[in-house]
Amino acid sequence: MELNTLTAISPIDGRYRNKVTELAAYFSEFALIRYRIHIEIEYFIALVELPLPQLSGFDKALYPKLRSLYLEFNEQHALRVKEIEKTTNHDVKAVEYFIKEQLAGQGIDHFLEFVHFGLTSQDVNNTAIPLSLKDFNEKVLYPRLENLIKQLDLLASEWADISMLARTHGQPASPTRLGKEFKVFVERLEKQLSMLKAVPYACKFGGATGNYNAHTVAYPAINWIEFGNRFAASQGLSRSQFTTQIEHYDMLAAYCDGMKRINNILLDLDRDCWSYISMEYFKQCTKEGEVGSSAMPHKVNPIDFENSEGNIGIANALFEHLAAKLPVSRLQRDLTDSTVLRNLGVPAAHTLIAVDSTLRGLGKLLLNKEALEADLNKNAAVLAEAIQTILRREAYPKPYEKLKELTRGKEITADSIREFILSLDVSDALKEEMLNITPANYTGM
Repeated sequence: MELNTLTAISPIDGRYRNKVTELAAYFSEFALIRYRIHIEIEYFIALVELPLPQLSGFDKALYPKLRSLYLEFNEQHALRVKEIEKTTNHDVKAVEYFIKEQLAGQGIDHFLEFVHFGLTSQDVNNTAIPLSLKDFNEKVLYPRLENLIKQLDLLASEWADISMLARTHGQPASPTRLGKEFKVFVERLEKQLSMLKAVPYACKFGGATGNYNAHTVAYPAINWIEFGNRFAASQGLSRSQFTTQIEHYDMLAAYCDGMKRINNILLDLDRDCWSYISMEYFKQCTKEGEVGSSAMPHKVNPIDFENSEGNIGIANALFEHLAAKLPVSRLQRDLTDSTVLRNLGVPAAHTLIAVDSTLRGLGKLLLNKEALEADLNKNAAVLAEAIQTILRREAYPKPYEKLKELTRGKEITADSIREFILSLDVSDALKEEMLNITPANYTGM
């Protein structure tokens, strides 16, 4: 069968393809080839700028021509690289030959052996991949997460004065405010996003086994470590100083762990929203023609939050594997990192689907203020904490025990609370103070 969205094995290339199309620019095979060419070209230019003696005659006016190889890279070019790879059976070598092929016959043939000069394939891969991840984060993921935080903050402000019964262990607890409960997620996401942004885009760039062996034997007078640091920084990357043939991936593991934490916060939000909907604190906007159940016409299911939760599960399982596997390699390297890294876009895609689903779910929420008020009014027992705390302030004997006897495991109403307060041997002013407390106004700061 022809590969398309119906025949694709993975749902991110099938059912969800239209939701994650933009990720192809960062995580597809096409993208990997383009980013490899980017690194090869910028490295060649850096050698000219150094300058290497043999490159002193290179015409710098040709830089735009060189950069056009990755800036104007297209599908036909990618197919040509794959065609070359059939002969080389090596993907990075195919990129090198493609570049030389594209630049041949343009008066610079005698400079072409400085393409991929002194490098091993992982010098290219371990800079191309963090560069693609950096671009994805800055252009796609971070703006999406920042939009989610913004929407949550707007809801927190909108619902700042909406009193709500809190539930700890699923049981009625001291009232809170709906806006504050959403503000919890704003703060959590803001902090974790800030931490995620602080993780450096580490790369390996140091020759076959990380020591610049070939570079040093050819040009012993050049400080290649300084050159490598400068080159990595020019690409917005941070060069790891001591490596084997590959990047040790500790920073990428930190990134994956950071993504897991953000996803877990999102999961927590999804489940809370799902629960509030089931408690009828929220109703949901309906969409013309949309079906909630194939059998029950009345249903409006919280499918967006459920979809988000499911995608987070897949994303986090993969992020966890990446974080655990990538920093572990036999001796100076084995090939398992290469195999695993090709899947970096998969959890990124599932995360993006989850974020968008949560945003869609939040956009459907309709506040059912009456339900929140009714829940507060039928749980007058939560005022026991307020009353016993005031009585403690007044040195009233054993207030906690008296309230426990009144409330624990019993149905408590506003009237029974009122009767209890009136029965206390305290001043009328103190009774009035306690009588003025209601579940709706007992919400703290």
